[in-house]
Amino acid sequence: MVTRKMTRLSLFRTLWNRTRGEAGEDAEAGRSIVMPARRVAPPLRQVLQRLVMSLVVLGVTTLIVYADSSGYHDNAGGEVGFLDSAYYATVTLSTTGYGDITPVGDAARLTNIFVITPLRVLFLIILVGTTLEVLTDRTRQQVRVHRWRSRMREHTVVVGYGTKGRHAVETLLGQGKPKDKIVVVDPQKKVVDAAATEGLVGVLGDATRSETLLRAELARASQIVITTQRDDTAALVTLTARQLNKSATIVVAVREDENVPLLRQSGADTVVTSSSSAGRLLGMSMMSPNVGTVLEDLLTYGNGLDVAERPVTKRETGHSPRDCEDLVVAVVRGHRLLHFTDPEAATLQLADRLITIREAAGAAEHRE
Repeated sequence: MVTRKMTRLSLFRTLWNRTRGEAGEDAEAGRSIVMPARRVAPPLRQVLQRLVMSLVVLGVTTLIVYADSSGYHDNAGGEVGFLDSAYYATVTLSTTGYGDITPVGDAARLTNIFVITPLRVLFLIILVGTTLEVLTDRTRQQVRVHRWRSRMREHTVVVGYGTKGRHAVETLLGQGKPKDKIVVVDPQKKVVDAAATEGLVGVLGDATRSETLLRAELARASQIVITTQRDDTAALVTLTARQLNKSATIVVAVREDENVPLLRQSGADTVVTSSSSAGRLLGMSMMSPNVGTVLEDLLTYGNGLDVAERPVTKRETGHSPRDCEDLVVAVVRGHRLLHFTDPEAATLQLADRLITIREAAGAAEHRE
């Protein structure tokens, strides 16, 4: 409870200290940033809830009037009974006010000022809840976007949420990347909505434009995955991304091998050729179906065997890669990649990182 109150106070201070320019940026970003979907009550349930709240307010007002019925005057004569109190509460809350029953006592008038008038306002808020809900949703969207933009750091931006993009996200999630640290950028509204339904933040727009990438907070991202459908688009997105972020790791998928040098010159750290990789896998599967099965297993994270990178432990320092529990296939030393048979990799150092093949966690749990 204390943490929730502190969060609300922090959010209030943040919104209060926003400049007019920041508020305008949040409003503009809210039109293209789609936050993860939240559970919403069915429409019929919402209507019933509002109806119940209206009846509760009406009942409370009726009891208040009836408790001080002697302070009210009925032009038709007679005492103000419970039915008269309910009638007065109804016409008062709905602001109809026929004037046939009026408060004449001091206590009744004070009650109307300080109690019934706020109840009338509450009743009207409930009645016009649909309009207010639209305004509230817009404000809530701006608040969520503002909080997200102010907190997002060291995240991963995935440009393109097609087949390659989806599998890239699945692999990142399988490796422990939180959903709130992944942002999807795509020009199709239905694709961005699908990403939001799956718990990801989506940004709608053309990734070749700096404005779109800035809305994804790409300048503060640590990893960028580009999986566009066209190689020329991938090159332009890579150039734009590298211009906005000089230090992030950029991985790009292209279709043709001839475009790999262009992507590397554009700023990509790793370029994966989808067509040639698929062709090699097909050729190996033709020569040996078992080899193809193993390779497919290695490429599918969380199933059977996984290829992973991890740091060298203190116990492994000074030993050979063959002494490690995992099957070591390469050693990363500084910015160099050493094959496990390389003489320089014969003795592991504490700052090294290992590329290993190990049993997937899901497979181990399934076996148990």
